[in-house]
Amino acid sequence: MTGRIPPTSPVRAEHGADYQCTGYVLHPRKNNKETNPIMTSSLITRPESAGDVAIIRDINLAAFPTPHEADLIEALRADPQAWLPGLSWLAEAPGGELAGYALLTRCHVGDSPALALGPCAVKPEHQRRGAGSAAIRAALQAAREQGENLVVVLGHAEYYPRFGFTPASGFGIRPPFDVEDKYMMALALDPERPVPSGVIRYAAAFGV
Repeated sequence: MTGRIPPTSPVRAEHGADYQCTGYVLHPRKNNKETNPIMTSSLITRPESAGDVAIIRDINLAAFPTPHEADLIEALRADPQAWLPGLSWLAEAPGGELAGYALLTRCHVGDSPALALGPCAVKPEHQRRGAGSAAIRAALQAAREQGENLVVVLGHAEYYPRFGFTPASGFGIRPPFDVEDKYMMALALDPERPVPSGVIRYAAAFGV
């Protein structure tokens, strides 16, 4: 298998390189995540609100070459077993434009609950300015505050380790499809808690 995950994969890996979803390290502060934004450097992050559905779709349509990710988010939002309040996050660029997005939804490893990270997206004109990193860090912090622990991601092997992700195989976690080991990663938000092992079971919207 080559170093690229096919675009038919349930979660694209390419956006870390092709869409340059990178940036400086940002550390979200604890806040009331239901109502209050987080300011990190010149970026503000906040959870999705009812009026953000259209802009979230626009961000993903702009970031990716097909509507796959935008449609996936809508399907996940419609699934009460997958969608978790407070784990869909936006990053606001200087000037107020919503530029970055990150989503965590319910999955399982074996029979144990976990979270799947993605889709994550940044508008092309705001890439390489930290909006993607800010949204991801804020989503992970919100998950930590909600008592979640295990997060899995299928993504670019040079991008996600900056958030603490390492190959999922090191935890005894396997995807339900064939993919090069370095692309399937996992993160324990609380290293003191046990981490389940087994096969990842994604929400139905992922189609795997």
